[in-house]
Amino acid sequence: MRMRTGNVARRLPQTETIETPLDATIREASAWLAAQQAADGHWVFELEADATIPSEYIFLNHFLGEIDDRSEQKIAGYLRRTQGADGGWPLFPGGDCDLSATVKAYYALKLAGDPADAPHMMRARNAILARGGAARANVFCRIMLALFGQVPWRAVPVIPVEAMLLPKWAPFHIDKVSYWSRTVMVPLFILYALKPRAKNPRGIDIREAFVSPPDHQHHYQVNPTGHWLGEALLRVDSALRAAEPLAPRPLQRNAIDAALAFIRERLNGVDGLGGIYPAMAFALMAFRSLGQPADHPDCVLCRQAIERLIVQRETEAYCQPCVSPVWDTGLAMHALLEAGVSGTGGMIGRAAAWLKERQILTVVGDWGANRGHVAPGGWAFQYRNDHYPDVDDTAVVVMALHRANAEAHRNAIARGAGWILGMQSRNGGWGAFDADNEYYLLDHIPFADHGALLDPPTDDVTARCLGMLSQLGYGTSHPVVARALRFLQERQEANGSWFGRWGTNYVYGTWSVLCALNAVGEDMQAPYVRRAVAWLESQQRADGGWGESCETYWPERRAKPFGTSLPSQTAWALLGLMAAGEVDSEAVRRGVDYLLRAPRDGGQWREDHYNAVGFPRVFYLKYYGYSAYFPLWALARYRNLRHGDRRRTPYGL
Repeated sequence: MRMRTGNVARRLPQTETIETPLDATIREASAWLAAQQAADGHWVFELEADATIPSEYIFLNHFLGEIDDRSEQKIAGYLRRTQGADGGWPLFPGGDCDLSATVKAYYALKLAGDPADAPHMMRARNAILARGGAARANVFCRIMLALFGQVPWRAVPVIPVEAMLLPKWAPFHIDKVSYWSRTVMVPLFILYALKPRAKNPRGIDIREAFVSPPDHQHHYQVNPTGHWLGEALLRVDSALRAAEPLAPRPLQRNAIDAALAFIRERLNGVDGLGGIYPAMAFALMAFRSLGQPADHPDCVLCRQAIERLIVQRETEAYCQPCVSPVWDTGLAMHALLEAGVSGTGGMIGRAAAWLKERQILTVVGDWGANRGHVAPGGWAFQYRNDHYPDVDDTAVVVMALHRANAEAHRNAIARGAGWILGMQSRNGGWGAFDADNEYYLLDHIPFADHGALLDPPTDDVTARCLGMLSQLGYGTSHPVVARALRFLQERQEANGSWFGRWGTNYVYGTWSVLCALNAVGEDMQAPYVRRAVAWLESQQRADGGWGESCETYWPERRAKPFGTSLPSQTAWALLGLMAAGEVDSEAVRRGVDYLLRAPRDGGQWREDHYNAVGFPRVFYLKYYGYSAYFPLWALARYRNLRHGDRRRTPYGL
């Protein structure tokens, strides 16, 4: 007998259920994320910065005299598209014109062939002149201009290569600055000593971007902090400049040799010096300025590392500042595990195997300057960067491996946790790459106008480490845990939030800390926790989402209303609220509804705004993976807590 269908509803068997929108979204997003996994088990998404890195890539080619017009025209197209309505280039979409980014983009476009009288170039030039001209750009921009002969070298703070020979007890030592500053400064020392001139085959200049002729300009150096120490160090800079001609040449040669030895030890194959574009580019410039040919193995490696950062699209291209495969893989694992994917075998097993192959077990990197007694065991951010494992990445990876299969990965977990334990700073917190990197005197030197010379402990990284230790069973009676908990309690802002050093911003920091407090078993009804919950709820937008602008890194703009809701930031807020026991709250329900409604392409929610920070007020980032794995993670966490009738999660994230 044939069953009639038509408009007659089919009677469902007792065991069959109707898929809810929440279940459907989790299923679709999980399938999409799984499909992005590489054959060897890892995930990597694009990492986009502002106009400065693509501009510097064009500078590099013209410095070397190795111009690739086809590639540069695609980068020029990217730069034209990202120009702001005010004529300048912002540090993040929707931000104000940044003078240094605009000078770099303007010069890069002119090098690529854009005429100075083109409308977009005239608007850019007007934006530069309205802000005091190119002479007022920051130190890194002025270094680039000096290399191209656009400003005299006195426009650059004194950065003597002889600093490589200073003893550890000296006020400045290369170990006393952050890893990213270290890997950039050492090749810059060489370039400053040699003062080479870019080949600049087309003879392009930007004299029209200066208010007065650069050679007539005085007082290039500024006090970066406004503190009296900054004024005193400006005088030191003047004294060093006057003494430069007296420096013994053999001493300089020895210092250049020491700088070269530093670079070569950390050259890092095709993954590049420090794994970051500026260090790679300056290293290549230094090698070539010392007379190495383009086919020298060091130069070939540098060039290969740089080219691996280029993202090619049909009509545009841009250069990433670095890549984030370890970070992306660890976070993708967490999201998929939360969504119910098995931790043994399959895609999680492949991801875990890939990560374990990248654990740094034999190299004592630069972190050993302060923690030489600690056994290595961390993970880097990039594919390879053995001298610079990342505390944040290591905590995320250890939690992912522990969650996937604690017994199978016990050795990797133990080594990673041991390294984290040894990297705690004296004040109870953790920095990203070094311990006790708090030589705040150096913030006042003229070179430090970017405000990111150091790597002190931060709220978000400390929260990640506390969450990891708690997930592994370390209790509040353990001295490392107790110090970390006290550090976080003391760092809470007056409004109840926590600062997000590596993600934008207070939503990121507050999510990180609340997850750690949940994991460590803190009373989530404690007054300081409730202040954090109240702050998060107060920042929810009318559409149910959360969206914090990068502008909150400026102290005077912290009270400014948040901008457009972002799926990634909404997910952080939801994860933070649920960690505080608010799974049944109206704020969480509205946030979940926002994610279910928000536009997405498969498992990637649409997110145009930047969601992270490299250096506050200087350098911002868009992690393309954040709008995929974080919303999935939050929705799956919501489903798990609701179905399990639970208010706590056993995980540190």
